[in-house]
Amino acid sequence: MNKTIHQQMFQQMQSKQLFEQAKQYAYEYADDALERNVYPSSQALNNLQQLHEPLPLTTTSPAAIIEQLHHIGSPATVSQIAGRYFGLVNGGVIPVSLAAKWLSDFWDQNTPLYATSPINSTLESVTESWLNTLLGLPKSTVAGFVSGSSMAIMCGLSAARYRLFQNHNWDINTQGFQGAPRIRLIAGKQAHGTVVKAASLLGFGSDNIEWVDVDDQGRILIEQIPPLDSHCLLVLQAGNVNSGAFDDFSHICKAANEAGAWVHIDGAFGLWAAACQSLKHLTKGIEYAHSFSVDGHKTLNTPYDSGIILCTDKDALINALQANGSYIVYGEQRDGMLYTPEMSRRARVIELWSAIKYLGAQGIDDLVVALHHRAVQFADELKRAGFIILNNVVFNQVLVTIAEPIPTQDKPHILQQITQHIQQSGECWVGTSTWQNQPVIRISVCSWATTEEDITRSVSAFKDARAAVI
Repeated sequence: MNKTIHQQMFQQMQSKQLFEQAKQYAYEYADDALERNVYPSSQALNNLQQLHEPLPLTTTSPAAIIEQLHHIGSPATVSQIAGRYFGLVNGGVIPVSLAAKWLSDFWDQNTPLYATSPINSTLESVTESWLNTLLGLPKSTVAGFVSGSSMAIMCGLSAARYRLFQNHNWDINTQGFQGAPRIRLIAGKQAHGTVVKAASLLGFGSDNIEWVDVDDQGRILIEQIPPLDSHCLLVLQAGNVNSGAFDDFSHICKAANEAGAWVHIDGAFGLWAAACQSLKHLTKGIEYAHSFSVDGHKTLNTPYDSGIILCTDKDALINALQANGSYIVYGEQRDGMLYTPEMSRRARVIELWSAIKYLGAQGIDDLVVALHHRAVQFADELKRAGFIILNNVVFNQVLVTIAEPIPTQDKPHILQQITQHIQQSGECWVGTSTWQNQPVIRISVCSWATTEEDITRSVSAFKDARAAVI
């Protein structure tokens, strides 16, 4: 008699052959990751067509599935874990953090309550305390562990919405928006697009955002901020997504507190500057804000996905996000779902905890300052090569354009061609953006694996692309 699928899966768990196969392929990928082309070749991309097949009607060999995934999938990945990916603000991956994720994948924990995963709950408590120490936040600050800063911004603005309405004797959870007092959402004109998305999803309405002018580095102009009061939610940036610039938190947050306004700081990659002695001046005054969004998978280099919402108003965050049900039994220990929108949620804190424990405060300092040094090196070498750097490189972002006299209407096309040439070379990967109404090449240095040689090699790719296009 043929074994049933049920019996087969028992055998697969016990024999470990399938996992050994996956481990071997993972090691093969790791051996090649640091030197392979950053972006997949044309052949690798064409091979993805093989995955477009009819739905299988019967079971497929597990070994064949893993083999196909490796031989077609591995070459078609973007090598973000190496040192020459500078596109989106994507960090690399710290080895111990990746190993911890492997182990926790076998645990396969669901993490809404202490009762569903005591280990996750404990590590969330520990990591929350460590984050407050690293970033210099009040000890009472609570953390929720979400998928990324997009969701963290949603959580922060949800807590703000709840508290601001409560301060005006309005329960937004039960009464909704019908007849509610007006809450004003204020942000700099270069706020990240996720702020606009959160405003839409939370019912503020993107058209109702009060936009404030910014300076030549993208920092919100203090004197242009409208008069604040207890109806206001102000969003600031710790790391402009293009220039990397930081708002003036000390002056703005103190004024907001005096007015009774709520301040959320979007610090997806930049908030980690607070953990670096030589760069923490950039985040001076953040302790006066009320909520913060930050990613582990960016500057800290944890595996994907790892977002964090930090909030100094525990009750506001819980009341904005808490779910109830007859089967949900909250306990005396930490129940993580109180601080996140999700109930079912993977144990992402495990790799975040492992990264912080491995690096320690000094290692995190070293990591953050190294990213800054590599960005400064990138800018300096590009300048010497005849490119123009458009921003002050205060953290890890570099904005580049060409010096050649090219008609304004032709520049977007030329820069796009140069960028595509760089990407297709496989030497490194950068993206494009718009800065001060002009097209630019945008560089984000976020991987621990980026070396001085990686930067010089990438600058050569810039020079080759310029020579090929112009």
